[in-house]
Amino acid sequence: MRFLLLLFPALLLAAEPDWKAVDAESLDLLQRYLRIPSTNPPADTRAAAALFRDELAKVGITAKLYEAGPKGQVNLVARLEGRNKSKKPLVLMNHFDVVPVAREAWSMDPFGGIVKDGSIWGRGALDMKGIGIMQLMAVIAMKKNGIVPDRDIVLFSTCDEETGGDLGVRWMLKNHPGEVDAEYVLDEGGFGTRDVLQKGKLVFGISVAEKQPAWLRIRAKGTAAHGSQPIADNANMALLRAIEKAMAAPPSGKRHPVIAEMLATVGGTLEANKLTNAIQKNTLTLTTLKSGVGDPVKVNVIPSTAEATLDCRLLPGVNAQEFISDMRARINDPRVTVELLTTIDDTPASSFTTPLFETLRKVIKKHHPAAEVTPMMVPYSTDAPKFRKKGLPAYGFTPMILNAELLATMHSDEERIPVDQFHMGVRMMFDVIRSEF
Repeated sequence: MRFLLLLFPALLLAAEPDWKAVDAESLDLLQRYLRIPSTNPPADTRAAAALFRDELAKVGITAKLYEAGPKGQVNLVARLEGRNKSKKPLVLMNHFDVVPVAREAWSMDPFGGIVKDGSIWGRGALDMKGIGIMQLMAVIAMKKNGIVPDRDIVLFSTCDEETGGDLGVRWMLKNHPGEVDAEYVLDEGGFGTRDVLQKGKLVFGISVAEKQPAWLRIRAKGTAAHGSQPIADNANMALLRAIEKAMAAPPSGKRHPVIAEMLATVGGTLEANKLTNAIQKNTLTLTTLKSGVGDPVKVNVIPSTAEATLDCRLLPGVNAQEFISDMRARINDPRVTVELLTTIDDTPASSFTTPLFETLRKVIKKHHPAAEVTPMMVPYSTDAPKFRKKGLPAYGFTPMILNAELLATMHSDEERIPVDQFHMGVRMMFDVIRSEF
């Protein structure tokens, strides 16, 4: 009997969940989560936060809710206590909010949480409600099975990642920094793929860096006039010329060290596609054009103003203000203004030689022995730089194998993830948080 008592803690540590039951529970939970339309704006995340809170309460974990805005913008923090209090926590970060949808472009209800053709469909399935449920279920499985992690695990769900985090991670770091104080952060970002990075080879990227979003508004002023009489001072024409000059940005310069490491890991080349193109240089995308007088606009009226927006993504280390100054110099037109619409977070890449990075590598190799594991840069933005700015290693970890078609549904139509990869993601997340690092 005494021998069994001595052995009992080790048995608990090695306990495995009933994965069949976990699969059923996690899929049901993701379906319910996808049916909550937590669209941003306005990022009313009260129902999403209540779902997480109630599921955690079932296993005895108390979640704290923080109302950060007047329209239901709620953040959530929950803590799974660890054994070693000398170590700071690991923060599992996800966001409740999702981008809007064009319902007419979907073949099914984007907020239906429908399972079809081996995938679960819905806005946020990939970005990032699926990962949020992986994190939540991993924490719940640990608690249900009596497994105490090596360090505290903090589940941190934010309300407005999709609009920059002012009421989410920035608000929490300003108003409740102790709740999310950490040694490491896991967020969205990297992923496994057999076609995006190299065709025919399974490569798992763990994102350690991302590009800086510099959203710009270009506005041109001219003289309003009758469309029957062309004039030189036409705001539309000034805007078109300004856009052409703005897009003629100089080359990005030397190769970023993270890209160099990626190339060394995968054999010297990356597949040629929109993602690999974007992570290797500064990019500019024309996203909106606005002009005209009246609603509907009058064809025979020359407007006095015209404007456009550019989604510029700059490599880490690029000075955004210098980039914008160079653009103004290229445009060189007193009728045209260039306005920065975003807060710039230029942060260095997280180290890929930490104990947590090595743990992520081992977990990936356990489930996918043939995988090449590499640090990577992602072209889109997440909440991770807010922690990198404070000097914390923050990694993007999407524990699924996804092809180019599925990745392209992020912020697009028909967003979905494979059910089998979702289930695998829960297992991999569980293995990460029960590891010592």
